[in-house]
Amino acid sequence: MGYRVAVVGATGAVGREMLKTLAERRFPVTEVAAIASGRSVGAEVSFGEKTVLTVQALDRFDFHGWDIGLFSPGAAISAIHAPRAAASGCVVIDNTSQFRMDPDVPLVVPEVNPQHLAKFARRNIIANPNCSTIQMVVALKPLHDRFTIRRVVVSTYQSVSGAGKEGMDELFTQTRASFVNDPVKPEQFTKTIAYNCIPHIDRFMDDGSTKEEWKMVVETRKILDPDIKVIATCVRVPVFIGHAEAITVEFAQPVTAAEARAALREAPGVTVMDTREDGGYATPAECAGEDAVFVSRIRKDPTVEHGLAFWCVADNLRKGAALNAVQIAETLVAQGLLGRKAA
Repeated sequence: MGYRVAVVGATGAVGREMLKTLAERRFPVTEVAAIASGRSVGAEVSFGEKTVLTVQALDRFDFHGWDIGLFSPGAAISAIHAPRAAASGCVVIDNTSQFRMDPDVPLVVPEVNPQHLAKFARRNIIANPNCSTIQMVVALKPLHDRFTIRRVVVSTYQSVSGAGKEGMDELFTQTRASFVNDPVKPEQFTKTIAYNCIPHIDRFMDDGSTKEEWKMVVETRKILDPDIKVIATCVRVPVFIGHAEAITVEFAQPVTAAEARAALREAPGVTVMDTREDGGYATPAECAGEDAVFVSRIRKDPTVEHGLAFWCVADNLRKGAALNAVQIAETLVAQGLLGRKAA
């Protein structure tokens, strides 16, 4: 059986990656539509090696008869068009932040909480978590199952592709400008990103955290366990693709580095790259284009009774966005859930 799949936001970095991932994983499609805002209508995007799709206008697109909608057009646009698509019978898998904390919308990472998909028919919408949250909970899940996590302290090193094509263009432009002595003016970021680190992603909140940091807290609890305490510091770094995270975890039960390493090696979606020698760890440059969440530098944290520290890296456009969305669609098919749509 094949499915009709509409990719919304198809001209953006994540939308293009969604089309690429659908083709690479040979998702069973009978038809694919590329959809974007009016200014992109008529543009062409690739689906696989041989198919070129002409972009259609979102505000005029009729979702009746379409099985799955992969959305990544921005939260404000999803707020308008995702419910419209869902009401038409199209199951929406939304990559924006719009629906993540809606109690009637499951927030899903297939390796972590596929059982939550059973609730999607309440709104006919499934939320894709934040990119930094996805890779962290994939690594935390096997450890939580065996040793019970109490507290997580995470510092992120997030690439500019998390801010879209415009963020990547700004890093390229500023880096080039530094070589030819052109003036540098920040536009997408609050300060110069080339050769710099910016401890500010999304807007500031009343408690001094940023919304990106807040997302990691509340999303981890919704996906994994509401009793886990999380504190995050999110930093934008001059890397084009790939998020890295330094994670320290406090457990309820004793755990050794060897036990954690063994649990992670058995976990779906995780690749352990951890040898205590020069280069025996993963970096964003190596994870770009890869599907796995890479875990390295696993070691004891002696500052708490049952603690570990480790390094976690993933391609934020793939596992952090497009791949996770396609995996949700694959899980819906595998579980036979696409027949159970909201009226």
